[in-house]
Amino acid sequence: MKAMIFAAGLGTRLKPLTDITPKALIEVNGVPMIEHVIRRLKSAGVTKLIINLHHFPDQIKAFLASKDHFGLKIVFSEERDEVLETGGGLMKASALLDGDEPFFVHNTDVISNVNLKAMWDFHQRNNPLATLLVQNRPSSRYLLFDEQNTLKGWTNTATGEMILVSGSAPNLQRLAFNGIHIIRPDIFRLITKKGKFSIIKAYLDLARDYQIKGLAPSDIQFVDVGKPENIPLAESLVRQFS
Repeated sequence: MKAMIFAAGLGTRLKPLTDITPKALIEVNGVPMIEHVIRRLKSAGVTKLIINLHHFPDQIKAFLASKDHFGLKIVFSEERDEVLETGGGLMKASALLDGDEPFFVHNTDVISNVNLKAMWDFHQRNNPLATLLVQNRPSSRYLLFDEQNTLKGWTNTATGEMILVSGSAPNLQRLAFNGIHIIRPDIFRLITKKGKFSIIKAYLDLARDYQIKGLAPSDIQFVDVGKPENIPLAESLVRQFS
């Protein structure tokens, strides 16, 4: 089983911590965020990791080497000139992820108690183009789903912007994306965007013709460790399930 970890970001919301350290190596309970993610993916059955890099890439490589790559095969996708965002980063790594089997994608700054094996089983049963881990929680940006948890749109409540897959879609449920997905590799022949772009924008384009599902477990706990003030919250969550 393969997985990709997005670790190329500059971590601007975590400044000044990221002035000398990549976001992936910021510690939660004395352990770098990327280690928390790797260990959970490994426990779910992942054997090969693709990690995209840009900000202080040598520090991340050195850390992983010091841990003997956690017994996994790790390949790096380096975004040397600029960060390509989630969609562009995924497409740049496409040759490393292509094949017959779906793969996980996991943000490096996400701490969650989600059962990744159960998420994998849900994806295998339903076989959508992608399964997105979502949650009913406060946010300014939401994905919009119908009663079958099929992606139908996106909205930004702060700006009033809304994108709908079809012309009208009443009674849609607003759920926040938690930065963990499972994707079928045939997505690489369907995405036409090039360069730097968000995977969410690509999902919204593809949702017109392909099924993209949301999975919202009732017992999910989640922390976006993108801000310094969220680190104590992540540490509390890690203590609960470690």
